Amino acid sequence: MQNRKGGCLCGAVRYTIKGEPEASAICHCTHCQKAGGSLFSFNLFVDEAHYEQEGETTIYEDRGDSGEPSYRHFCGRCGSPVMTKVALLPGKVLVKAGTLDNLEGLRPPQTEIYTDRAVPWLAPFSGATRFALSA
Repeated sequence: MQNRKGGCLCGAVRYTIKGEPEASAICHCTHCQKAGGSLFSFNLFVDEAHYEQEGETTIYEDRGDSGEPSYRHFCGRCGSPVMTKVALLPGKVLVKAGTLDNLEGLRPPQTEIYTDRAVPWLAPFSGATRFALSA
């Protein structure tokens, strides 16, 4: 098991993930698109006990389709999204894969969600299970 390190763009927030993430998912929801300024978010599911952070994040309380809160942690200095805590996933953190220092050995996403909100010209990720999730 290797530890992975990462952080925000300016370096004010740094973290270590002990071991490998439990799962990974691409999210195409409009909240992830807006929060990340991109077409989707690549999230690593990590046990909160295996996530250590140095530096403070600013937190934005978001609410998705479930109505339950998601706490989006980002650097208050440079604005980089770092991780999210979701009320429906207690004990887990969703680390933004793009904040890792080294992407070598990162496994492809296992799941894609909110695929009905993905841009139509983006090809599905090979091997990922896809879910629309919209009502």
